Amino acid sequence: MSPVSVFIIGIIFLLIFFLIRMPIAFSMGLAALLGLSYLTSFHTALMFIPRDLFELFSSYSISAIPMFILMGYYGFSAGLGNRLYDAAYSIFGHIRGGLAVSTIFACAGFGAICGSCTATSATMGKLAIPAMKKYKYNDMIAAGCVAASGTLGILIPPSVVLLVYGIITSESIGKLFIAGIVPGIILAICMSLAVYIYCLKNPHVGPPGEKMAFKERMKAIGKVIDVLLLFILVIGGLIFGFFTPTQAGGVGAVGAIIIGLARRELTWKAFVENTKEALRTSCMILTIMGFATVFGHFITLSNITFMLSDWITTLKIPSFFIMMIIMVIFLIGGCFVDSLPFMILTVPIFYPLVKNLGYDPIWFGVIVTILTGVGTITPPVGINVYVIKGITNDLPLEVIFKGTFLFFAAMMVGTILLIMFPSWTLFLPNLVR
Repeated sequence: MSPVSVFIIGIIFLLIFFLIRMPIAFSMGLAALLGLSYLTSFHTALMFIPRDLFELFSSYSISAIPMFILMGYYGFSAGLGNRLYDAAYSIFGHIRGGLAVSTIFACAGFGAICGSCTATSATMGKLAIPAMKKYKYNDMIAAGCVAASGTLGILIPPSVVLLVYGIITSESIGKLFIAGIVPGIILAICMSLAVYIYCLKNPHVGPPGEKMAFKERMKAIGKVIDVLLLFILVIGGLIFGFFTPTQAGGVGAVGAIIIGLARRELTWKAFVENTKEALRTSCMILTIMGFATVFGHFITLSNITFMLSDWITTLKIPSFFIMMIIMVIFLIGGCFVDSLPFMILTVPIFYPLVKNLGYDPIWFGVIVTILTGVGTITPPVGINVYVIKGITNDLPLEVIFKGTFLFFAAMMVGTILLIMFPSWTLFLPNLVR
């Protein structure tokens, strides 16, 4: 049997393991073990696994992941999400659909601390959904808005997904982080315009909230200055070389703790619980990365990357259409597999091909992050939708999924704009040398 046939069979086994609900990390590890055993020998395959795991976990760069996850959880326990929502509401709450728009920008702001789409949706859902229910917002719009806005958490820096992409591809993590800023703002604007226009045409689905006095607005905005300063410290220090990625995450985590203590919002119980949750999340991500490395070794030995690259070069179609095919694969794949493991699984295959086609790998990383993030609000997986379902047990899943359609369309419009105008993504990274 040819190595390519073995690879195809390995992918089939991987999908079967997913369908029987085997954990993603162990699914990749077992599929890789079977494939490597056939291509080499069972004894050799068993030697690959500990070697690959040791090489990954002994790498200094990998320690940045738990640091940024700690930063996000400590930011959550320090009450940063509440203050960001209050600030956004003070600016947008009085317009039609204003509570939904406030949620979108609060999610964008919290994403700058958290870096996780599920944590962003969970945090903002607890704040925004009760507020929108109070002002008689349509359940579909309220739930769909929070679920979709949470996707900004994996794009706006510091992003765990972009961090992992940088580790896999050896691209500059600082440039990847700064490249996510403008696309994150563009997506937030597209989603806000979509909900505002929809509420203008259907006034009953998003009534305006109370208009706050100027003094109250300034007070609410002033409460998030520390969040802005923490963001500038972490991202600025990383970009200008004051910190390594690991040090930047550590500084951010300590900064979140200091803010929580200074505002007396961080309790000992919250600190302990969020430290445990950060540890669990870090272990999950690192386990996925470890076994994805082993699976990547299987991909390399199957020669599928080289054969795919050779086959693409023989096609008589423009490179733009090839890139569109790759992006459709990421969009569809993100609907079935969570964004992080799917990226870890596929980037080693497509990254060399994208570079050979002449596309910027920083731009590609941002677009891929968006496309796989869209999968968090689309069936059948739609993890953000299930997070919102857990917060609001009274809402059926189909109502939440329907609510995400408007925001899905807005995200696609934003993504198309970023594909048409790559300079929007690359403008800030190109300023950093």
